Amino acid sequence: MGGKYRITGNKYPRMRRPRRRGRLVFLAVASVAVLGVAGWGTLQLIDVFTGGKKAVAAGAKGDCTTKADRAATSSPSPAASARDLLKPGQITVNVLNATPRKGLAKQTADELKKRGFRIGQVGNATKEFDKKVKGSGILLGPASALNTSLPVLATQLAGAEQRTDTRKGADVDLIIGAGFKGLTPQPAAAQALTALTAPRPSATAVGKNC
Repeated sequence: MGGKYRITGNKYPRMRRPRRRGRLVFLAVASVAVLGVAGWGTLQLIDVFTGGKKAVAAGAKGDCTTKADRAATSSPSPAASARDLLKPGQITVNVLNATPRKGLAKQTADELKKRGFRIGQVGNATKEFDKKVKGSGILLGPASALNTSLPVLATQLAGAEQRTDTRKGADVDLIIGAGFKGLTPQPAAAQALTALTAPRPSATAVGKNC
């Protein structure tokens, strides 16, 4: 070689690669960042398997209790509803026939009497209902009867419509309609009456199951 790059003597200069300090610095910073992220993730896992798990469990339990309390305050107590219901012997029923079939009111009244109900008036329905009831029948009584006597009487005639009027007495009417085929069979009626008055699970029991 000659000119500017002419080599003289018996020694040659060593050809070394330039040090890449920038890359080393980058690798060092990246290693520190990876270690930091790994340490943070480890702390999170420890928190989940110790205190964090307890917090979630406590939160779920608190939410369950809240739902139970809400259910208890938003709906009436089943026991209180059962206390409001009257027994068949405390209910006086007027049996009225709104169909052209003769003797139906007396026949129905006799059957209700055998089942423990008190019988009041027996005869034909008024013009308001005569030949105007298409279903099996209408159970009619004062507003107070909705939670006392009408539900009990309804167990004896499935599908009957329940209504209220402005009467002052406590008697209720069973108005026989065109679709009437007879009272509910006594075994089924007795079972329905038992289910109506049986205690139901309270909101407290629901909370415990949670």
